[in-house]
Amino acid sequence: MFDMMGMMGKMKEVQAKLKEAQDNLQHITVSAESGAGLVKATVNGQRKLLKIEIDESLLNVNDREMVNDLVVAAVNNAMHSATERAQEEMKKHTSGLLPNIPGLDLSNFGL
Repeated sequence: MFDMMGMMGKMKEVQAKLKEAQDNLQHITVSAESGAGLVKATVNGQRKLLKIEIDESLLNVNDREMVNDLVVAAVNNAMHSATERAQEEMKKHTSGLLPNIPGLDLSNFGL
């Protein structure tokens, strides 16, 4: 027999764990570089850009397009790494809480 009350309790537990995991994402920081370390971007697990560091040698370069490209590449690399770390963190906090149901897509929750 299907235990509706048990299922509701389990869902509340899952919601609480998801909320806790999502709140913890702000404490994850990831940095990535481009241009052999000339540009460094740091983002958190919530994919918010925290810091951009540009090597002083680039500040005198007349090739603005190259500098822009290096900044974009560093930020994109950091965002990609932060997404992967956030997914790992979410899975760690919710492992064992949800059954493995084929076709159930929880990617919107970072899982």
